[in-house]
Amino acid sequence: MSTRTFRITVRGSFDGLTAEQHAELLAAAPEHDIMSSAYTAEGHLAYDVAVGPFFTFRFLDSGEAEEDVLDATARAELAAESWLTERGYGFKRLTSRAQDLSQAPLSKRQRQAAARGNA
Repeated sequence: MSTRTFRITVRGSFDGLTAEQHAELLAAAPEHDIMSSAYTAEGHLAYDVAVGPFFTFRFLDSGEAEEDVLDATARAELAAESWLTERGYGFKRLTSRAQDLSQAPLSKRQRQAAARGNA
């Protein structure tokens, strides 16, 4: 069986932040810039609290079967909740979306590369 790669996005919003927590997040904002976000195994947090309370975690996981995406999504949600809770950040409205990359359509460049490989 082949390994499938999953991209899981967990979104939510900070809730009830103290002035100190808000300042802490602002100070760390360059590390969590939305423009440099990536899907990683440990999860990458992106936010811009200067604009709004919203955040996004991006996780990369894998499994062998299509059904493994459910477990991967649950792990991602738990990891996001744990990260926030360990730091004392309140949050609300967590939602998640997962994509099985083996099911994703190929881009034009990928189709062209595949065609060259089969020629």
